[in-house]
Amino acid sequence: MHSANHWGGSFEIYNGAESITDDEKSRNMEWDKAALQPQRHHLDETQQSWLLYRQEKKKKKFVDLGCVACSHRALKWTLYASVFVVLVIALPTVLARALPRHEPRPSPPDNYTLALHKALLFFNAQKSGKLPKNNGIPWRGDSGLQDGNGTDFSKSGLAGGYYDAGDNTKFHFPMAFAMTMLSWSVIEYSQKYEAIGEYKHTRDLIKWGTDYLLLTFNSSASKIDKIYCQVGGSQNGPRQPDDHYCWQKPEDMDYPRPSRAVNAGSDLAGEMAAALAAASIVFRDNEVYSRKLVRGAETVYAFARDLGKRKPYSRGKPFVEPFYNSTGYYDEYIWGATWLYYATGNINYMRWATEPGFSKHSKALYRISDLRYPYEEMLHMYHNKTELNMCSYLRQFNVFNWTKGGLIRLNSGRPQPLQYVANTAFLASLFVDYLNATRVPGFQCGSKFISLDVLRSFAISQINYILGDNPMKMSYVVGYGSKFPRHVHHRGASIPSDKRRYSCTGGWKWRDSPRPNPNNITGAMVGGPDRFDRFRDVRTNGNFTEPTLAGNAGLVAALSSLTSSGGIGIDKNTMFSAVPPLYPPTPPPPPAWKP
Repeated sequence: MHSANHWGGSFEIYNGAESITDDEKSRNMEWDKAALQPQRHHLDETQQSWLLYRQEKKKKKFVDLGCVACSHRALKWTLYASVFVVLVIALPTVLARALPRHEPRPSPPDNYTLALHKALLFFNAQKSGKLPKNNGIPWRGDSGLQDGNGTDFSKSGLAGGYYDAGDNTKFHFPMAFAMTMLSWSVIEYSQKYEAIGEYKHTRDLIKWGTDYLLLTFNSSASKIDKIYCQVGGSQNGPRQPDDHYCWQKPEDMDYPRPSRAVNAGSDLAGEMAAALAAASIVFRDNEVYSRKLVRGAETVYAFARDLGKRKPYSRGKPFVEPFYNSTGYYDEYIWGATWLYYATGNINYMRWATEPGFSKHSKALYRISDLRYPYEEMLHMYHNKTELNMCSYLRQFNVFNWTKGGLIRLNSGRPQPLQYVANTAFLASLFVDYLNATRVPGFQCGSKFISLDVLRSFAISQINYILGDNPMKMSYVVGYGSKFPRHVHHRGASIPSDKRRYSCTGGWKWRDSPRPNPNNITGAMVGGPDRFDRFRDVRTNGNFTEPTLAGNAGLVAALSSLTSSGGIGIDKNTMFSAVPPLYPPTPPPPPAWKP
């Protein structure tokens, strides 16, 4: 119940006494009758002033909005607030969505990315066979389509693959090494290749090589008795038409190009096994092709391990020895077995990769000790040997000679040093990334601790030397920078694309011409300077100006490791995805004891 009005009247103010009808009484029965009955009282002055004040107060004006009634003032402020919301919040939002967006420009690619784009194009220029329409080298066309006609296990013969250098010979040994290096770099740095738009291109280059390598032996068999080791070539001395005597574009070759096969050659077979196995990891998203590569790798590795075929493939071969004279095959045993282990997870390949006898004969290690646990001690020794190699690359330890301009001389001052330097720079940079991935800050060189920055600086300095930071102020990669070799020792690049065919000796005038090459072979890393940092840009001197597949593959790998595009570091999963645990799994705990 509501209490009565303490001021003596009802909640309404009446001007006079009014009677309450019976109907009204019945409607208000539940209210306190005393509070509802009008009563007459004399009001004091204070009470009268209150009532008078209330009577003088202006009556608020209301607006009927249908379901809600509000005052004019409230409506006015509501409208003000709505306008504020529209102008300050809604309108900028609409404009932001409607107006064209100006995204912040991505940071420009670093020098290593720019050089990497060009270095990959060298492989397009070296292709043999029926070229794809998107090959991208306008002065190159189909060539070597008759290579290997009559081989006993390939309907397409030996068309395809890559020419090795500035001549038109296809050497399968360095070609296999180059494909291994390209695959290795893609496995470790796939995110970088994707970031710069070269992932598909590089995979296509690898597949072009591995498709060809599968033609060089009976890849459908589980056991083979020969491998084709090269197409074309020459013998030093004889003056007869061949790949060295003639100076012709690949498209114009009309001299005999024999296909050479060997019935023994563990080094060649081991290198091919590594190439096919590494590529199988790159192409794991293509299950059929990946399995085909693995089967081929296992077949040629079995050939390499065959007791009756254990000798270098170049021994006694005058068309090979002057160019790729392999000194042994035990290192290829380790190399091939390692890649097959990563590709398959088969523990037998781990056994061969860590076989103490292989390491001893390949001179991979200085000592062999008793193994306490299968593979563990040998792997530890491999790691120590790797650290020793990294130490040897640092100038402060005086293991190798250096030029005054800052180039390490890994091949004892012999010609064409850059191919060794590029591959070594890749290994050093990759080693840094592996230690970073395992949060190891450095390594020991004797009693001295070497931080990873020191080794990375070595790799950077060598690649920078190749790209122009050298006494000649010249980039040794064609097309990179403003000053680079213009007289590259390369048949296709030196002969104009004028729709004329030049004979075997008719091309000599282009070989001997002092004019720059009419076609720049973009991305080619040439042989490099001498031990005094001097370089002669002369076409007839291949020691300075001839590029190679093996050298350029190392350059591509090194550049991919150093570029900051796509982030820093390696892919820690792809390489080891097929590798099983080396140790047996921990058994489950015994069940809880019950009384």
